[in-house]
Amino acid sequence: MADLQSMDTEALRAYFLNELRDDPYIKVAALDNDGLLRGKTFSQKRFFSIISKENDQFGMCSAIYGLDSHDHVYEDQPLTELFNQGFPDSHAVIDFKSFRRIPWEYSESENIEDLINDKPPVKKNMPLFLAKMLHPKTREPMVPDPRTLIDTIAKRIATSTAFTCSNSSVVAPYAGIEIEILHYLETHKSLVSKNFVNLEPLTHGKHAFSLTRMGLNLDYQRELLKAAKKLRVGIEAWHTESGPGVYEAALGYCDARELSDNMAMFKLAAKTVGAQYGIIPCFMAKPDQKHAGNSGHMHISLMEVITNSSDGSKSLHNLFGRSERDTLAAWPDIEYLSDTGRHFLAGILAGLPWVTPLLLPTINSYKRLVAEFWAPVSVSWGWQSRSASIRLVIDPEAPQSTRFEVRTPGADVVPHLALSALFALGLYGIEQKLELTIPPIKDNDHTPFEMLPRTLHSATERFEAKNSLARVVLGDEFVDHYAKTRWNECKLWDDAVTNWEIERYMEII
Repeated sequence: MADLQSMDTEALRAYFLNELRDDPYIKVAALDNDGLLRGKTFSQKRFFSIISKENDQFGMCSAIYGLDSHDHVYEDQPLTELFNQGFPDSHAVIDFKSFRRIPWEYSESENIEDLINDKPPVKKNMPLFLAKMLHPKTREPMVPDPRTLIDTIAKRIATSTAFTCSNSSVVAPYAGIEIEILHYLETHKSLVSKNFVNLEPLTHGKHAFSLTRMGLNLDYQRELLKAAKKLRVGIEAWHTESGPGVYEAALGYCDARELSDNMAMFKLAAKTVGAQYGIIPCFMAKPDQKHAGNSGHMHISLMEVITNSSDGSKSLHNLFGRSERDTLAAWPDIEYLSDTGRHFLAGILAGLPWVTPLLLPTINSYKRLVAEFWAPVSVSWGWQSRSASIRLVIDPEAPQSTRFEVRTPGADVVPHLALSALFALGLYGIEQKLELTIPPIKDNDHTPFEMLPRTLHSATERFEAKNSLARVVLGDEFVDHYAKTRWNECKLWDDAVTNWEIERYMEII
C-alpha cells in the first residue's frame, strides 16, 4: 500500500478514487463517548461524491455523543443545545490516513462491463475509514470526540515551547498497550438466555504463559491474529494470562494517536472473529470477583521524531532516557531518568487522582483495584514496581527504551481518552517544571501514599471539581461533558437492584 502518511489531501483523494474503483461499498466510523465505533456503509457513488468535495465531510447524527453505550439518552444531557434541536447532523470528516480493509467482510465489484463480458467479479475486503466529528453549527471540532481530543493533545505537545527542536524534528506522544481479555464459550443469544450469569469460560484454571493452553482453540487464535495483522493493529506478543480463558495482547509502540486507533480495531476484530467461533471476548475490568480481572497497562514516552533531509526517513530520540548516571538524583530509581522524564512523571502523579474516570471509566473498573491482585490502589511509582500505579521501565544500557508503564487502567479503558489525559498531565509537568515530591514505593507498602478513588462516583466528583487539574489540562467543556456521561453511569448503578442484594437480604432481613 502507498505511504498515506506522506501524501497531502489532494494526493489522497486521487489515490482513493483509484484504489476504491472496484469497491461497491465503503464503511466509515467515528468513536463515541465510550470508545465504541459508530458508523455507516456508503455506496461507492455516495462515498466518491463525499471525497470529491473540498472538505471530505458527510452528515452524521450528533446523538452519538448524547447517548450512552446502550443508546439511552442521557437524563442530564451534556449536549443540551443539540438535544433541544433534535440532534442535528454533525459534520464527519473522513481521515484518509486511517484507511484499512476489514478482513472478515467482502464485497464484489459491480462493474457493468465485467458483468456484460462475463468476467468474474473482483472480490475485495471491505474498506474502512475513521472520521473526526465537527460541531453542526460552528464546524469546530466536537469536544467529546475521542479522536479529536488526542489529536489536540498531540498538537499541543508538538508546538510546546518547552522543547528545543530543529526544523527537521518534532516531539510526539508514543505509546503501547498490554490488554487482557477473558474469553467465554458463549454467544450473544446464550448470554441473554442465561441473564449473563453462570457463563462457561473458554478454558479453566489459571495458566499464565501456558503453551498447553495456547494449543487449544487454535482456529479462533489464528483468525484473530491474522485479522489483527491485516488491520495493521501491530500485535507484538500474544499469550495466556492468569485466569480462566484469559489471553493478553501487546500492541506495539507507535504514535499514541495510531495506537489508540489500533486498539479500537483490535477490539472490533476480537469481538467479530470471536462471534464466528461461539466465543465472547470480554473487555470488562473485573468480570469475576474471584479472579484478578483484565488490565490495560499503558506504556508511554515522548519521542523526538527526526526527519532525514536527504531521504525523508525518520528516526526517534527518547526524551526520557539518560545515558549517564545522575549521582545527585533524589532516589536511585530515577538515576537514569532525564529531567524531562522527571517533570513528566511529576505531572502525572499530580493529576492522576483528578483524571481517574478517563483511566477507569465504568462502575466495574474500580472492582479491579485490589492490591493482592497486582492492581494499583494508590498514587505511587517505582522502578520496575508492579504494585505501583506507575512502573518505571529503565535499562541503563538502552536509554531509548525508557518509558512509564501506567498500570491503573483496566481492559475497559478508552485509549484515546486515557492517553490524552496522561500526556496532557505530563506536558503540564514539563511546562511547569514540576519536581518529584512523592518518593518511590517500597516493599509494596501503599500506606504513605494518597489512595486512588475507589468508585466512579468519588472519581467523577473529583474530576469535575472547580479546582480539578483535569480542567486545567483538558478544558472545562470536555470535563463538563464527560462528567455528565459518568454521572449517568453512577445513577443507573445506584438505581439498580443486584443479585448480591437479593441473595444477601431477601430471606434474612
